[in-house]
Amino acid sequence: MRVAIVFPGQGTQSPAMGAPWQDHPAWKLLEQAEGALGEPLRSLVLDAPAEQLARTRDAQLAVLCTSLVAWEAVRPLAHEIVAFAGHSLGQVTALVASGALDLEDGVRFAARRAELTQRAADEHPGRMAALLGATVEQAEEACTAAPAACWIANDNAPGQVVIAGTAEGLEAATAKAKELGVRRATALNVGGAFHTPLMESAAEGLTQVLHDVAFSEPSAPVVANQDGVAYDVAEGWRDRSATHVTIPVRWRVSMETLVALGADAFVEVGHGSMIAGLAKRTVPDTPVFSCSTPSDLDNLAEVLAS
Repeated sequence: MRVAIVFPGQGTQSPAMGAPWQDHPAWKLLEQAEGALGEPLRSLVLDAPAEQLARTRDAQLAVLCTSLVAWEAVRPLAHEIVAFAGHSLGQVTALVASGALDLEDGVRFAARRAELTQRAADEHPGRMAALLGATVEQAEEACTAAPAACWIANDNAPGQVVIAGTAEGLEAATAKAKELGVRRATALNVGGAFHTPLMESAAEGLTQVLHDVAFSEPSAPVVANQDGVAYDVAEGWRDRSATHVTIPVRWRVSMETLVALGADAFVEVGHGSMIAGLAKRTVPDTPVFSCSTPSDLDNLAEVLAS
């Protein structure tokens, strides 16, 4: 079976999300991540309460580490990989999993990415909201009509578009969206307007962070959030990784690209089932198999061998 390997992003974290992996040989990946960052990380995936995991840096490192441990267990089973992709932070995981980014560099980059985006959010406060039942055109019209800054931040799936901007801009845009017939606008519990121009200072900082980071040719193409295009070379990922935080996540297009590349199924590697839910809306004929705990491995091995 030809599969696309996909990784979740921030928002999928929960307390003790890494506990099922603690006694699995793949746990060594977390220990390597701790060595790369020079600080303990296991408490984030074993003991951290929900309040702590709401913090941007802790949330992103917890999601990244749990996904990488799960990938270490899945990797020997996946022989026909069409491409890799990851939602927002998950793109960093995808780059590491594909070999485009070294594990140590990837962990350090993820930590700095979280720090710089939170700093940008503190400097330029913003909010995010999901427009449920909205089309991209409705979201664009709502954002354009707002008197203050507001943009599309995520085109996740048909009927799920996330917008973000200043508090004033978001309030006006969500009100306009309801006028346009959007079913519901739900505020997201996040610390800033991520994937918008309000993150420009973070992108500038990441450009410096990535200056000396080496990227390699991935083992299979990585589909970029920014444009839904599959890239099979190292060139370009330094710039894409820096500007990623200011550009909308085009996840709907990314999933369509993965199917167009020949994926018979998606394998969602990491905690939760966010990507499975989005895939059902976008590419309903493509099954999604999850690996969030070691108990998923036997079933996954049978699926991938078919």
